[in-house]
Amino acid sequence: MTTTLGALTGNERRVEGRQKVNGEAQYSADMRRAGMLWAAFVISPHAHARVVRIDTAAAKALPGVHAVLTAADIGEVRFGSVLADWPVLASERVRLVGDYVAAVAAETREQAEAAATAVDVVYEELPPILDTAEAIRHGAPLVHENDAQYAFTAGTRAPRPHPNLQGYDLVVKGDPDTAFATAEHVFEHTYRTPRYHPGYIEPRAAMVWIDGSGAVHVVCPSKAPYSHRDMIARTIGLPKDKVIVEPSFIGGDFGPKGTMVDDLPLYYLARATGRAVKYVRTYNEDLRSGTVRHASTVHVRLGLTASGKIAALDLRVIYDGGAYAAVKSLPWLLPGRAPKLPYAIPHARVERMAVYTNTIPTGAVRAPGDVQIFFAVESAMDTIAAELRLDPFELRLRNAAVPGDTDLEGGSIARPRPREVLMTLREAMRWDRPPIPGRGRGIALTARHIAGGKSSLVATAHPDGRIEVETGAVEPGTGAFTVISRILANELGIDPARITVSRGDTNSAPHDPGSGGSKGTVILGHAALDAAQKLRAALAEHPTDPVRVVGETPQLGKPGDPAWLNYCGYGVELSVDAETGAVHIYDVAMVVDVGAIINPIGHRGQLEGAFSMGLGHALTEELYLEGGRITNPTLAEYKLPCQRDMPPLRIVELSADGGPGPFGAKAGGEFNVAGVAPAIGNAIAAACGVRLDAMSFTAERIYKALHDGRSRTPA
Repeated sequence: MTTTLGALTGNERRVEGRQKVNGEAQYSADMRRAGMLWAAFVISPHAHARVVRIDTAAAKALPGVHAVLTAADIGEVRFGSVLADWPVLASERVRLVGDYVAAVAAETREQAEAAATAVDVVYEELPPILDTAEAIRHGAPLVHENDAQYAFTAGTRAPRPHPNLQGYDLVVKGDPDTAFATAEHVFEHTYRTPRYHPGYIEPRAAMVWIDGSGAVHVVCPSKAPYSHRDMIARTIGLPKDKVIVEPSFIGGDFGPKGTMVDDLPLYYLARATGRAVKYVRTYNEDLRSGTVRHASTVHVRLGLTASGKIAALDLRVIYDGGAYAAVKSLPWLLPGRAPKLPYAIPHARVERMAVYTNTIPTGAVRAPGDVQIFFAVESAMDTIAAELRLDPFELRLRNAAVPGDTDLEGGSIARPRPREVLMTLREAMRWDRPPIPGRGRGIALTARHIAGGKSSLVATAHPDGRIEVETGAVEPGTGAFTVISRILANELGIDPARITVSRGDTNSAPHDPGSGGSKGTVILGHAALDAAQKLRAALAEHPTDPVRVVGETPQLGKPGDPAWLNYCGYGVELSVDAETGAVHIYDVAMVVDVGAIINPIGHRGQLEGAFSMGLGHALTEELYLEGGRITNPTLAEYKLPCQRDMPPLRIVELSADGGPGPFGAKAGGEFNVAGVAPAIGNAIAAACGVRLDAMSFTAERIYKALHDGRSRTPA
């Protein structure tokens, strides 16, 4: 079992739990202001079209309407985290089903929606680009003709081999061409993954108003309020301190709430009306044009020696980036960074690209990039094991990274533990016993980096023994505030009930980089640890006075530092009904390397929640598009797994062996998502001989593969 610090056991109180249970917690949709107006939007029904004419006269004449705005009123304004390519209101062209063409503010939501319906827009439909292969062929029409003019905020935009690419990255390690030429065995295959909605409970909502000083106030469920503030200020041309992102609770994130789409049109409506303006999306609207996981095409080529050691890897990943890159927050405009594989690979070429299409925009979703890549790599590993007649564990053990090995970018790895994960998983699955007849077993091994960064918080100790903490960090349900409280209580030897943690606005609270990259416990934990040590020293000198200190995190994850990785192994046992294609899972074993545990209940929730997301990706979830339009935009049609869908799950935690967080903590939120689907896919192949190279593994797809005789694994 992983170490749980003794002083932190017991008293598993979630610090914001009471507020959420009794209804005190205020989410963005709950916020109200006197005189508030409601917004509605006129959206494009076409994936690609020219806007010929917009007539707003009828809408403006309706009761309760205060403003109807188009691009002609606000100008051609574009926004984005790094690349400002998404128009606040589309002007000459629309590139997405769901593009905003006009914005309305009215006294009630119903009046705003009626006015939006009354706006008359004439379009000239244009052929959409819906396929990534079509988009990057030579001479393909451009989704954005003038994207060189878009503002790019991360230095100089990297060169791209094709103008329909949002982002491009090529990593080469060693000499892969020579290694492939001398390899004993070469295997290659192509795998595909669909779009997935992140499945958070709270759809996006926002309220914007402008105070008497001209400061813009924004309430929204942004997971990164400071970078969101910066983006808004940059877009509308105000100093940062004139844009204030107010605190509110976040009803789940899983990545996509880094960039909000609705705040900027609300700002222009607030400016036009002098009133606060609010908009709350329905789940249908969020599914239609929110941020989703990238669909992908992943080509894997592996060269192996005669002894089954990986000599070379060639990985080509084509992500469907959708109509806009605005929601991507990394300078290379791709989902995540080059993957961290759990294997020793001396020679590699990893090429990744995100492609513009006239479809729903895609961005960071829990373990961005890894779900797509590990499905391909771990499916390939089992296929190779079958063809070489090797045990799947044995092939992975021969190639598992050990101390001294480097990652695909040539960087050093701190204490690699994939062999320990594999050996523990083998024992947990009782792999050496034959499976029950009619069942198949499959495994997958994954690794993921832990992002760096720094944070800060303010802690005030009062003479009556209370400690108040103010942070700029968000609490999207991950237990971030509880981690802060428990570390302070542990270090100061006090009851956590005496500690309150609250979030301030972006003008009052200390800076925090936001949730994401599995770094929350690491950077917030170090800030809390620093605050505790400073409080102890200050209270020793002034025991009867209020004491205020700033806890700070040193910069973690500096270039050149050895990378701390989380490792995860999944084992799945299941059967397949040959008459229906239905899958029944009997047992799942998850072996994890997570370091010391600071918040046991929150930690367990992260592990189980990540498995649930991976299960949905594997078996039930997929966004379907026709002509660029989402055709299953409701939760009745888009099947998120629920408690009744959960199979038996056993979690085995390795003993702690260090990590970048306080007390040797690692991370728990993302590293164990990507292994679920390949473990299930490998178990399906073992159970019935069908190897599916595209997710999701629906009963219909399995049935078709069983009965058309294709995609079968070697005997």
